[in-house]
Amino acid sequence: MASQVLISVVLVFATILGSGYSADPDPVRDFATGLRTFTLRNIFKNGEVSSDTGGIRAATNPQNFPAVRTQGLSVVRFKMVPCGSNLPHTHPRASEVLSLLSGGPLQVGFVDTTGASHIDIMYPGDVTVFPRGVLHFELNVGTVEADYLSALNSENPGTLTSSEALFHIPVRALATSLNVDQKTVKWLNSTVPRYAPGLKKSANSGCVPGRDITTAF
Repeated sequence: MASQVLISVVLVFATILGSGYSADPDPVRDFATGLRTFTLRNIFKNGEVSSDTGGIRAATNPQNFPAVRTQGLSVVRFKMVPCGSNLPHTHPRASEVLSLLSGGPLQVGFVDTTGASHIDIMYPGDVTVFPRGVLHFELNVGTVEADYLSALNSENPGTLTSSEALFHIPVRALATSLNVDQKTVKWLNSTVPRYAPGLKKSANSGCVPGRDITTAF
């Protein structure tokens, strides 16, 4: 198991660093001036940590991990409970590589600019990619906690959650898009979780841990 985890982590970073480009400008020096360390100890303690019904998320940024400054990199570690979800979202400034270290499995996927969906089931040791700017998600369809790692090729990739963004559109335009009346739009808006950088779990999702491990729905 330890070797499998190590291989997964190496693959994540090799893919990002070996891509030959970054979403951020090229650095003009080896690293940012004034650095005293290149290691962030215990990301779940010293990273940007959020805890919600779906689990724990911990991320690096230039403030808590100055070594990423000018490097065009950020890392996020997740511990997601069964039926927890990382809500559908986009990163407008970065591509993402994700590796499942243990637990799960995860249902993951994205929708491309032709409207086609690309859904898969991930098991420990698997690696997947979400192209820059596409809508993507993760859902733990297993019976145990999913521990996984994401690396993005920007120190500030940005996150736009689809459900939150959708209801910032004026009601008439949104009603037309959804082909429903304005009353229905307002009701839907009242039920949508407000954005926070955390993992969610909903009793209304129909998800049952360990059941329906499929890409079909």
